[in-house]
Amino acid sequence: MADERQNGPDDLEKRIAEAKAKQRHGRTHTAAEGNAETRGWAVGIEFVGAVIVGAVIGLLLDKWLNTAPWLMIVFLALGFAAGLRRAFTTSKQFDTDFTNDEQ
Repeated sequence: MADERQNGPDDLEKRIAEAKAKQRHGRTHTAAEGNAETRGWAVGIEFVGAVIVGAVIGLLLDKWLNTAPWLMIVFLALGFAAGLRRAFTTSKQFDTDFTNDEQ
């Protein structure tokens, strides 16, 4: 099958110019959208961090007390609960900050 479009240098420059024009006229992210994305990443990282910390504490206690895998399971669940609690608290704080910024 033959490619129907021209592949010369003029065609490439034309396509680059069209792409740049679309990018200039396309939708750009506002500062508020960027801030919301950053906050979303922060909530996710805090949640994952809490789960990992809980699992590591449980694993270390299991090795020390020779109770594997029970303490790891308990602390993994506690880390999950702590991560959820922190995520809800942080999200609520972000919502409060957002409504205060609008007023």
